[in-house]
Amino acid sequence: CYSTVKMSHTEVKLKIPFGNKLLDAVCLVPNKSLTYGIILTHGASGDMNLPHLMSLASHLASHGFFCLRFTCKGLNIVHRIKAYKSVLNYLKTSGEYKLAGVFLGGRSMGSRAAASVICHIEPDDADDFVRGLICISYPLHHPKQQHKLRDEDLYRIKDPVLFVSGSADEMCEKNLLEKVAQKMQAPNKIHWIEKANHSMAVKGRSTNDVFKEINTQILFWIQEITEMDK
Repeated sequence: CYSTVKMSHTEVKLKIPFGNKLLDAVCLVPNKSLTYGIILTHGASGDMNLPHLMSLASHLASHGFFCLRFTCKGLNIVHRIKAYKSVLNYLKTSGEYKLAGVFLGGRSMGSRAAASVICHIEPDDADDFVRGLICISYPLHHPKQQHKLRDEDLYRIKDPVLFVSGSADEMCEKNLLEKVAQKMQAPNKIHWIEKANHSMAVKGRSTNDVFKEINTQILFWIQEITEMDK
């Protein structure tokens, strides 16, 4: 049984060093001693103020998890991966937010960047700072290009992975993701949002109703993993 006591949190705006630039970020810091954090970023378009990322961050923070979301624009995946690494490094070395561990998360292209970061963590970084990966609408392939899968990073991950995908996602065919998940060495779980497309829109369901389902699943999964640490 998991505590569902809502906590208040403080919003902090940050500028995170990235090369000679700064990345815009916002942290929701629970008003309690910190243990775990979640990093979230957006897909190919938009920014960290995407309504779903804001809703998810608020839900996690209200249950005691530190939540950082950041903006990194551009369609260059290598650039996005480097930005993600800078954010992870910032949190890992932060004197202000002393976290026991973080979960990497993102939506669409942001989840691809997170997957690449987590699969390249060296074994000698075995301080277990990174605890798992949350992929919302992972873009497994381009629309109508199911023969070209973006799955190579997924097979190299060892930490737990949660996929939250729409069963009608035109960039992630259901049976293809299930096959990839079976072949992965990492413990993984897929939560399907019935009839949702890549943007998580479902005919006949309100956006907030869909957000609530996703947020609940993600929180529950994180709690399961962090409870095992105790």
